[in-house]
Amino acid sequence: MTSGSSGSVGWRIGTAGLGGLLGGLIGGLFVVGMTLVLKAGMDRVAALDTWLLIGVPLVGLALAVLVLQGYGRDALPGAERSRRPSRMHSWRAFRPGAIRADITGDIVECAGEEERFPWRLAPIRAVAILATVGSGGAMGTEAPAAYLGDAAGVCLGDRGRQWRRLLRPAALGGGAAGVAALMGVALVGTAYLLELGQRRRNLLSAERLTAALVGGLVGWGINVAFNLNLIRLIVPKEPPRSFAQAAITALFIGSISGAITSVTGTAIYRAKKWRASPGVRLALGGLAALATALALATIAPATAVGPGGGAILWAENTQAPPMTLLAVCLLRAAATTAAAAAGGCGGVFVPFLAIGDIGGRVFVPELGIGSDLAGAAGAAAGIAGGYRLPLTAIAMVVGIGGPRLATLTCLATVGIAFVTGASVEMALDRASKLWPLGQQAEAP
Repeated sequence: MTSGSSGSVGWRIGTAGLGGLLGGLIGGLFVVGMTLVLKAGMDRVAALDTWLLIGVPLVGLALAVLVLQGYGRDALPGAERSRRPSRMHSWRAFRPGAIRADITGDIVECAGEEERFPWRLAPIRAVAILATVGSGGAMGTEAPAAYLGDAAGVCLGDRGRQWRRLLRPAALGGGAAGVAALMGVALVGTAYLLELGQRRRNLLSAERLTAALVGGLVGWGINVAFNLNLIRLIVPKEPPRSFAQAAITALFIGSISGAITSVTGTAIYRAKKWRASPGVRLALGGLAALATALALATIAPATAVGPGGGAILWAENTQAPPMTLLAVCLLRAAATTAAAAAGGCGGVFVPFLAIGDIGGRVFVPELGIGSDLAGAAGAAAGIAGGYRLPLTAIAMVVGIGGPRLATLTCLATVGIAFVTGASVEMALDRASKLWPLGQQAEAP
């Protein structure tokens, strides 16, 4: 390699680092502010009476649909837009056919080409996120963190020609910083953004890796500097008594939690792509959300109805029978699917954490393990099996720490859950091809 080419590579990596730093600072701080508002809303709703705790999220879903589908519009073709500029505004103009509540879809679709990221839609989607998640709906904060951080980075790079070279790394840095600030683990933000990009078969380059690493470190630094506790992750304290017990734990929890979250992930994906009218989606999805919330409040405290943190706290502090835990696990899966079907705007990382965590605790009496280990292993399995992000799950396991054998158990659980999730997804895909209604649901 010549000195000139070495200098060129160094310049690109330096630019990526600078973009990741600036995007990380702006995106991370913006996401933290937004998340604090979301948490304040969720905390206020959690303190309400049971009937309000169940009803307010339905109002939030209706508001999110109204904002995205009522105020939002389909963008006009270029020629027609130039003739009627007042009819369309980029701040609410969605690409025709776009799933307006699918914020993760924009991150995946624009990976490697972040200049196409529709950052001007961030305000209208932020309102929908506040309505869905801030009202206690069964959706999470990680996708909003990645989306809003990404949008802040793209906005920074869209300030003119001199800033354009920073656009892509600033977008990656902003998204990674947002997730890292939320989770409190630098590599979780880095791995999350890079793994999502790989779904588009986007080649991993030194520049993208640099930007994501810098952004993740910036987000982690923001979390530490402000002493934030935005998402509570379960740290395993009691390791398995032997390697045999560790292997059995990984096998059982990885298989069950991976399978349940994989089915849930497939259902959520199809619910998002359901081509019914917004009114029909809201009516049927809202009824399903109401039914699952009532069922949850019947067998568990009403605080288990929200995004998932309350359900994890309940499972951690109660000695509920395994069948009750399994029922809550399945109802949590149904609640998030219903919210997505209704048109809610949010993430599924926290719901998958809750589903996997509670699903793992089902095996505590039979396996004779600590509930903290079962919850941590199950949560990691939920991310690997349901979200299909094994590297992010590994980063989370390593980041939260714990006894060495407990960490190894959780890592093995991630591998088993990923394989199980992939197998279940493949089986469901084959079954859908034999079922005409399944094909109809996936038709564009």
